[in-house]
Amino acid sequence: MTEPQKDPLVLFMPSGRRGRFAKGTPVLDAARQLGVYIESVCGGRGICGRCQIEAQEGHFAKHGISSAADHLSGVTEAENRYSEKRVLAEGRRLSCQALVEGDLVVDVPQDVQINRQIVRKRAETRVIERDPATQLCYVEVEEPDMEKPLGDADRLLHALVKEWGFEKPRIAARLLPQIQKLLRAGEWKVTCAVYTDGRAEAGGPLVTAIFPGFHNVGCGLAVDIGSTTIAAHLTSLLSGRTMASAGAPNPQIRFGEDLMSRVSYVMMNPEGRVQMTKAVRDAIGVLIAELVQGAGITTDDVLEAVFVGNPIMHHLFLGIDPTELGGAPFALAVSDALSFEAREIGLPINDGAHVYMLPCIAGHVGADAAAVTLAEGPHRADEMTLVVDVGTNAEIVLGNKDRLVAASSPTGPAFEGAEISGGQRAAPGAIERVRIDRETLEPKIKVIGGDEWSNEEGFEKVAQDVGVTGICGSGIIEVVGEMYLAGIIDEDGVIDGSLAAKSERIQPTGRTFSYLLWRGDEAAKSQEIKILQTDIRAIQLAKAALYAGVRLLMDKLGLEQVEAIKLAGAFGSYIDPTYAMVIGLIPDCPIDKVKGVGNAAGTGARMALLNRSYRREIEEVVRRIEKIETAMEPRFQEHFVAAMAFPNKVEVFPNLAGTVTLPPRKVLGGGEDGRPRRRGGRRR
Repeated sequence: MTEPQKDPLVLFMPSGRRGRFAKGTPVLDAARQLGVYIESVCGGRGICGRCQIEAQEGHFAKHGISSAADHLSGVTEAENRYSEKRVLAEGRRLSCQALVEGDLVVDVPQDVQINRQIVRKRAETRVIERDPATQLCYVEVEEPDMEKPLGDADRLLHALVKEWGFEKPRIAARLLPQIQKLLRAGEWKVTCAVYTDGRAEAGGPLVTAIFPGFHNVGCGLAVDIGSTTIAAHLTSLLSGRTMASAGAPNPQIRFGEDLMSRVSYVMMNPEGRVQMTKAVRDAIGVLIAELVQGAGITTDDVLEAVFVGNPIMHHLFLGIDPTELGGAPFALAVSDALSFEAREIGLPINDGAHVYMLPCIAGHVGADAAAVTLAEGPHRADEMTLVVDVGTNAEIVLGNKDRLVAASSPTGPAFEGAEISGGQRAAPGAIERVRIDRETLEPKIKVIGGDEWSNEEGFEKVAQDVGVTGICGSGIIEVVGEMYLAGIIDEDGVIDGSLAAKSERIQPTGRTFSYLLWRGDEAAKSQEIKILQTDIRAIQLAKAALYAGVRLLMDKLGLEQVEAIKLAGAFGSYIDPTYAMVIGLIPDCPIDKVKGVGNAAGTGARMALLNRSYRREIEEVVRRIEKIETAMEPRFQEHFVAAMAFPNKVEVFPNLAGTVTLPPRKVLGGGEDGRPRRRGGRRR
């Protein structure tokens, strides 16, 4: 007897929500059933064009989906009519018209999304001393003279030497055909963009752009290419002020949520590297357009760019196959700092603009970790400082001015909301704060988009406005920490099923138990949110990987305790340090010495953009950082197993114990069913 045919599987990106739908289901209806927000003003009649989507092509092994554009029904008359009036970009369909006919990976383009992810990688308001590689120089050039038969370009260079003191300046060859026209348009008065890298091997000052007359707008880009989020900051090279910031989810996420799954996609798909390189460059191009429009300038005014990212993002942005990073010895194609013209990679800014990329530290400790190091300066400190850039791949630097060590830990996407049953990225309606009453086990929550707790007046309106749609990273950390402090889970992460007699929020779920964090209310756009035993396990695996990496670095330096901790990254900035320590994400440390430092990678990129000396500084520091490959360390597994417990099976946390009341050790089931067991042994 043949098995019944399954309905097509539809996966929406970047939300990651999926479900099976009968053939003939409009994609818009499928999205709404899964809680994926696609705007539609015309009621599904194909008039407004706001519900655009793209069907991705290829086999997505991580998701078990082979997607193709012809897995959608054919183009309808409504779509043809819409295309006659407005441009419908190639590959895009109206989701109200396109019907599901087969398995699909559906991309919801950023320009048509509502309830977009909040990109929390803001530019920090640090004052950075300016010494940019590119400067604007206004000059007045002598007009041609029969008695002095110098060429126009030569007289321009002479003016730069005379008025600005440059030694042996040069003009980019691509500008030579334009010089006479530009000089006459400015009536022999022009503003030159002059690039001086500061390295002897880079050659003399180079004129990279010429503007007729007086021109006082010159900007640079600082871009942090994260595996989950791309954040870009447009900064004035003249004042150092951040003029605009923008961000978007990294579109490569549709090829795999974690780094290794993207490497696997490249290995299994001949065009995988090209697809991912194009995806990230296109996304950056969209961000650039958004930034220059918001700042009221043109792309010609963007004269320089600095990029940072982890090694795989770094390689894919440059068009380099990352396959060698997928296994030992994790060889980088290039690790040193890079400088090249933006037009070499088709970046939509001034043709003469230069790109600088910070050096990578090791095979899985990238230019973003170098930027964080530059920004937070453990190499300038006396105290032993731990810097952790918390993300899908956590990058860790530990040390002080005398010695630095670095490593990475594959934490996975759990902290970003993926792999968590009610998880989502940071967006309005996501739970970001949680408290649980120790006696009644009743919770109270805060969501992004409101300041009120759920037991306070005004929360009901917040819930009506933005809903309660899921739980984001900071909320996940807090709910797990609170469940441990309230005795709902034991130190091994097992949910105590016996508490079901005390609270209806402890509910049997299959062979295990769950905690009901929020009761759904369809009328108020609120979904039921439970914390499952599998959610606890996902967090344990992620935090144990990070802690084990930290512990290996501490072993390398012979440390039992660190003196200061800095949590970087969009997620790290929003973690409550106390709860990070409660779950054992970070080692014990005085709470007042644990700080979220914002988008330190973006700050480091801005520092390198605005001051050439910072480029030389981080290049020198990276050369002396000792790299530890966690996968090769024999004690990694030992540290990992101990770190699975809350906060840790063997480590003591005296600073934490002085801040919160840790629960007594609870003796629960040997499996995950919450049934009592007997266990000996004591925590050392």
